Amino acid sequence: GLRFISTRQEVVDIMYNNIKYAIFQPCENEIMVLVHFHLKNPIMVGKKRQRDIQFFTEVVDASQTVDAGRSSMYDPDEVDDEQRERHLRKRLNQAFKDFCKKVDNVAKKNNYSVEFDIPYRDLGFQGNPHKEMVFIQPTLNCLVNLTETPFFLTDLADVDHVHFERVTYLSKAFDAVLINKDFSKQPWRIDMIPNGDKEAIQEWLTDMEITYTEGPMNLNWKQIMNTVKDDDRFYMNTEEDEVTEKEAGWEFLRLFGREDEEEQEDDEDDSEFSEAGPEDEESLEEEESEFDSESEEESDFDADEELEEQGMDWEDMERQAAIDDRRRGTGDEPETDRRGNKRRGSAPKQTRNQARKRRR
Repeated sequence: GLRFISTRQEVVDIMYNNIKYAIFQPCENEIMVLVHFHLKNPIMVGKKRQRDIQFFTEVVDASQTVDAGRSSMYDPDEVDDEQRERHLRKRLNQAFKDFCKKVDNVAKKNNYSVEFDIPYRDLGFQGNPHKEMVFIQPTLNCLVNLTETPFFLTDLADVDHVHFERVTYLSKAFDAVLINKDFSKQPWRIDMIPNGDKEAIQEWLTDMEITYTEGPMNLNWKQIMNTVKDDDRFYMNTEEDEVTEKEAGWEFLRLFGREDEEEQEDDEDDSEFSEAGPEDEESLEEEESEFDSESEEESDFDADEELEEQGMDWEDMERQAAIDDRRRGTGDEPETDRRGNKRRGSAPKQTRNQARKRRR
């Protein structure tokens, strides 16, 4: 096996037959070069049980002092620092690579197999498996992030299905749920994955022969896993009577997306109807107002025609109106004129006769 002795004389022993996965991650855009061992059974490191043991060396300091002075790209000191860092990266990568080859050769001589996987950086994506955004990369057997603590390492051999949540046209990110083959365990989650990485992830899952589904909402996985765990015919397409059909396996997760899509379509139809309603009402009101105006115009036109048929002009009509006013003024009760003044009562019969004689 392997024995590591620290500067404090602390000893860590790793047996070859206890190594499940060995990962070598060179320093490309990270600040460290590392070798990571994922163990079959945990070992004691200090006072804690650990299944992930990592050995690393920092190429550049994680925190650097920032000078107040201005820096220039032609500064010879900065150019020297960049060249020194580049040579250090290359030397450390080569040293760790040689160490991995030596471990592989020694393990083969002792009839053990220890193969070091290198993460596929081109297939990496940003995600939040714990509480912060990190860069997650797939390897031949795992999906890992080894540069930030706590480590994220998921064995693809234990993944039964992958479901993508919050997949909509409006959201900029989605969540990935990795369901464990052991239904008694809760799934792994990776939140806030950018939508631009979805197609690449789906292609990678297809190459790894892992099924996947997607839906627009978050699901209650605790309840789902309890239901699936108690279903003996989960992967069959019929119920216990072997006649009633049902969705086989994880296909039922697609139903959540279908139902939501149908509801969204219904809501869109209702919204279109509601949007069209006020316009129709306005058009109906406009038609009614036009009809009323036309009827008023027709009524005015009919009244003018009746007056023209009687052969009366404006002067005759004024005279007729004056006569009607005089007839109305024959009452005993005082009336008010247009100015609001009270009119006097009707004149005596003698004065009327005298007025008639004078007119004659």
